[in-house]
Amino acid sequence: MIEIYPPLEDSFFFADFLNRYLSKKKNKNIKYLDMGCGSGILSEEALKFLKKENILSVDINQEAVNLTTKKGFNAIKSDLFNKVYGKFNLITFNAPYLPMDSREPLDSQKSTTGGKKGDEITIKFLNQAFEHLSEKGDILLLISSLTPLNKIKKFGGKIVAKKKLFFEELNIYRFNKKQDKTT
Repeated sequence: MIEIYPPLEDSFFFADFLNRYLSKKKNKNIKYLDMGCGSGILSEEALKFLKKENILSVDINQEAVNLTTKKGFNAIKSDLFNKVYGKFNLITFNAPYLPMDSREPLDSQKSTTGGKKGDEITIKFLNQAFEHLSEKGDILLLISSLTPLNKIKKFGGKIVAKKKLFFEELNIYRFNKKQDKTT
């Protein structure tokens, strides 16, 4: 069984930013995709501003899907966008971003490890996400300073929030279709 990623500093930072982001939106009919929903903290934050039927929570972990469903959200199990259809005005992802560490227990690696270098899941996500983004939509992606950025920067993106922690800096990047991408 895979552990459900518990809300930690990164989750609370992202939830606070999402609150500020959505509070400025005039359109409350935003279709929102919470990719990698985990405990459902971002879906719960979005519910303060959006209709529940416009929120889709997605996770690769069936336990996270079950928990989010129990909280009343439409939640599906999917490996990124494999079972996701349609376009969204907002897509968020607090991606697993740590490099592989063989000392970490296998059951928690799925929630924290972004691949051998730490950027592989994020790159796979970005390669798929724009197909599911509405023309004027935004992707908000939390990325750690521990994650290699050279391949991620090719997708454009702009840092819209920062938080320094003891051992890393958390950055929330905003991507959209209007930005220049060199891929």
